[in-house]
Amino acid sequence: MASSSSPLVFSVKRCDPEFVRPTNPTPRELKQLSDIDDQEGLRFQIPVIMFYPNNPLMKGKDPVKVIREALGKALVYYYPFAGRLIEGDNRKLMVDCTGEGVLFIEADADTTLENLGDAIQPMCPCFEELLYDVPGSGGILGSPVVLIQVTRLRCGGFIFALRLNHTMSGIPGLVQFLNAISEMAQGLSVPSLLPIWQRELLNARNPPRITCIHHEYEEVTNTKGTLMAMDENNLVHRSFFFGPKEIRALRNRLPASLGASTTFEVLTACVWRCRTIAFAVDPDEVVRIICSISMRGKRGFELPPGYYGNAVVTPASITKAGMLCKNPLEYAVRLVKKAKAEMSQEYVKSVADLMVIKGRPSFMHPGNYMVADVTRDGSGEIDFGWGKPVYSGLARAISIISFCARFRNSKGEEGNVIPICLPPPVMERFEQEIKKMTKEEEPVRLITSKL
Repeated sequence: MASSSSPLVFSVKRCDPEFVRPTNPTPRELKQLSDIDDQEGLRFQIPVIMFYPNNPLMKGKDPVKVIREALGKALVYYYPFAGRLIEGDNRKLMVDCTGEGVLFIEADADTTLENLGDAIQPMCPCFEELLYDVPGSGGILGSPVVLIQVTRLRCGGFIFALRLNHTMSGIPGLVQFLNAISEMAQGLSVPSLLPIWQRELLNARNPPRITCIHHEYEEVTNTKGTLMAMDENNLVHRSFFFGPKEIRALRNRLPASLGASTTFEVLTACVWRCRTIAFAVDPDEVVRIICSISMRGKRGFELPPGYYGNAVVTPASITKAGMLCKNPLEYAVRLVKKAKAEMSQEYVKSVADLMVIKGRPSFMHPGNYMVADVTRDGSGEIDFGWGKPVYSGLARAISIISFCARFRNSKGEEGNVIPICLPPPVMERFEQEIKKMTKEEEPVRLITSKL
């Protein structure tokens, strides 16, 4: 069920990094991000990877050349991606649209898609080879907003890897940009969906006022000393596949009285509960589950088609660790549902106002854990001319953030994969807890308690 992150043995030959700039002149201006975009919790890089097989119909075509040229054309419309972020008063982020360009790397690997095998999934153990961390390129301010590496494979396929400054866009906005590149690669001169900036739509009110409870941004009081701040350099990375059998086992643990639950809710509850048990958190410590909830396409949110900024909020539910760990799965599922139910127009406005009032705080606290649903992110449809990727999406999790993606395992089973990173001894306990939870057995009853 869990897949290891042991290193693969192959070499990658890279050309020197270069900047790809818009092919036509673009406006030189300052463009403010929204008050949802520039919060502290989004000031990190999103890693994405896509694996493309060989397509005999594209014989003689070079994916590096095709994508590089299409990127330059797409940047005429998405020119803020070619700029650099700067910070103003009250830590307000703005894009200086300098046209300096996206950082691009051409590479070749002496391997094939077939040889990569189980590496074609989140937590790809060879990711550092497939997206070189160019020195000085990974900052939030003054650094390239996007880094891309296209790596040719011996089989004729290729790998497209990317790193994005999260404050500029989330996954939906990134997919919109990549779709524009793919359309340019296949001959269009104008994207079918034109980009819209309008970040002011998600700015704070005047005057700002906090009208909702936002547990995700609360300062953590680690009274027992068991809530661990994880060292990113000392973590084990694993991906956990939940196929029909595992999901059925989890659903069998839930009583009919709970009502309908989505697969995402059930898996998030399971992983959060097992993770908390594995950390051996003191029973009296408060822990939180955070759900990343999109406002796109929801009634009451006036975001126009083409808007490519961040459009999510991250409501949380809280409980004491002891209650989460001793209660059956139903208890955790109810808490996940409760967090999702916080989403509303007023909640979004309150988050934007909180950012301005409290100096753009972070939700990246020990005791917090987030799972993002990317099962319908659209990245699997991105076609640069070689067809659809065999895997496309986020490349890995980070300390307190995991995600749930659709995945077909090596046996051909369709299911969901959730990557997670934990300290080595915690990971061992986590794997054991997951095995217990996904073992089919009789349903269990909820211990009566107050959420």
